[in-house]
Amino acid sequence: MAKIAHAFLIVAISILATTLPKPRAARASDDAGAHQIARVWQVAGKGRWDYVTVDAQGKLLYLPLGKRTLVLDARDGKTVAEIPGQQGSHGVALVPSAGRGFISDGAGGSVVIFDVRTNSVLGNVKAAEDADAVLYDPASRKVLISCGDANVMIPISPEVDPTIGKADAAVSLGGKPEALVADGKGKVYINLVDKNQVAVVDSRAMKVVDKWPTAPGGRPVALAIDTQRRRLFVGCRKPQKLLVMSADDGHVLADLPIGAGCDGTVYDGEIFASCFDGSLSIARETAPGKFEIIQSLKTRPGAKTIGVDPSTHTLFIPAREVGNLIVLVVRRSGS
Repeated sequence: MAKIAHAFLIVAISILATTLPKPRAARASDDAGAHQIARVWQVAGKGRWDYVTVDAQGKLLYLPLGKRTLVLDARDGKTVAEIPGQQGSHGVALVPSAGRGFISDGAGGSVVIFDVRTNSVLGNVKAAEDADAVLYDPASRKVLISCGDANVMIPISPEVDPTIGKADAAVSLGGKPEALVADGKGKVYINLVDKNQVAVVDSRAMKVVDKWPTAPGGRPVALAIDTQRRRLFVGCRKPQKLLVMSADDGHVLADLPIGAGCDGTVYDGEIFASCFDGSLSIARETAPGKFEIIQSLKTRPGAKTIGVDPSTHTLFIPAREVGNLIVLVVRRSGS
């Protein structure tokens, strides 16, 4: 009887094994390596924010906020300093070798220069109307500012006299610039939002040498670069796409679906696109030449720009919650 019961038990287990539904394979957003919101910092401050700049070495976060720029401790979100003197700040570029920082002031059409050690304002230099994105280009040794309504890029020497100094001659772009990135070897890439193009500037000659269409994406707003593999990551609107583009010839290697209102992309081994609709799309090269969205993380409505500390692989995303300024700190789970 025991042998018969044992035989029946084996048969029953076999039947169950073949009829029960198999466990669902883990999606990329479900695995242990997925990114999560690790902390939410409450930040005292009102006003509109734009580009987020991270000083990885100094562990500082620069957050332009209307008429001033906040300097936060990137480890705990505490306010270290407030840099005044702007009418409508947009972005910050740091030049440690000069001991200076440069804040683009869109409403003032100028660049505010400050001392990175004391955060005191040294002066300002006239740029052009709607001074927006700003970076330091090591190839030309210039601070470069995209000025949207003026349709130009303005170069400024980091050593410029902050009281009486002037910018260099403007570079005409033939379109309205937004974000810009540099490859460090003499090429600067600038989104032209009204032309659906990426302009390529020779930063040593200070002239436009090419323009690449962003189809099948729409208006290019956000931009990041992988300087090693020479790839651009373009966040587009209408249609909303994340483009992976060759930094050598503008060939579109991939176009991926993302959320609405993308205003910030960063690259840190993976590609991150932050969108106004409250989503963070994360993409990865899953096979040579093949790119996929591996996770879509819910952030907050209006959380459209993003910064990254590559030394800790931490992402910083400003937003508002019940009228209060917050910063979402995003990390890979378990890190």
